[in-house]
Amino acid sequence: MRQIPVDTSAATVMIAKAPQPKVKDRRTGEIALDKDGVILMTVEVMFSTADEVEILKLTVPQPGVSEDLAMGTPVALTGLVASAWENEFNGQKRHGIAFGAVAVTSLAAAASKPKAA
Repeated sequence: MRQIPVDTSAATVMIAKAPQPKVKDRRTGEIALDKDGVILMTVEVMFSTADEVEILKLTVPQPGVSEDLAMGTPVALTGLVASAWENEFNGQKRHGIAFGAVAVTSLAAAASKPKAA
């Protein structure tokens, strides 16, 4: 499946909901893992440009998620990509766009550091 890089240079990005482990199977509670066995996290961000604001749900490997990502924390997204998906469930086709990133890094620490005199 083709992954399309997403340019974040003209956007403001903030955490909309604290990161949580991605659930692979809601019935069993099984947590999703990547091909290397690393836990995947779901991170919801507010992606704001001059024209619009969207809430994006990203899939990010756990080591790429900064600690202390609370609602409203400004973040940088590394390696953000969009991928089209389609599946069939109970005879109905569904489709959409999935977003993933290599890392979600807090910018709060950088913003709060005092400037050198």
